[in-house]
Amino acid sequence: MGQRYGLEIRAATGADAAGLAELLAAAGRPIDPHRLAERLESLRQEGGSALIALAWGPPSGLVAFHRHRVLDADLAVARIDALLVGPEERRRGIGRLLLKAASQAARVAGCGTLHMDVGPDQADLHAFCAATGFTPGATVFERPLRKRS
Repeated sequence: MGQRYGLEIRAATGADAAGLAELLAAAGRPIDPHRLAERLESLRQEGGSALIALAWGPPSGLVAFHRHRVLDADLAVARIDALLVGPEERRRGIGRLLLKAASQAARVAGCGTLHMDVGPDQADLHAFCAATGFTPGATVFERPLRKRS
């Protein structure tokens, strides 16, 4: 995608899975690197995108989104599934750069709106969303489709 301030933003590949697994584990979302590589490929095949920020070493940040159609909008919606920046990399503009790259990729994919679910306990993310042009929307509820064992 591009470079800015020595930071490269590009599509994630299976080769990035080990570094991304570390980033996800630091955010409390551990995943096996092999499973992550498979999920990155599935996301790509299904029209989604995962972009990473790299300076040197492992990825500094990640944004992943998928596009889908909704009944009440002419254009598809891009829903951000993950927006993460490593703990030591925060407050350096990496999240904004990832959001900008995701917005551009979503526009190119034919989307008209970008959505991001933010939990009530994520005050920092609420502030980030407000500072980057998001407006509050409806609350999202979720329900598992299979019984837990």
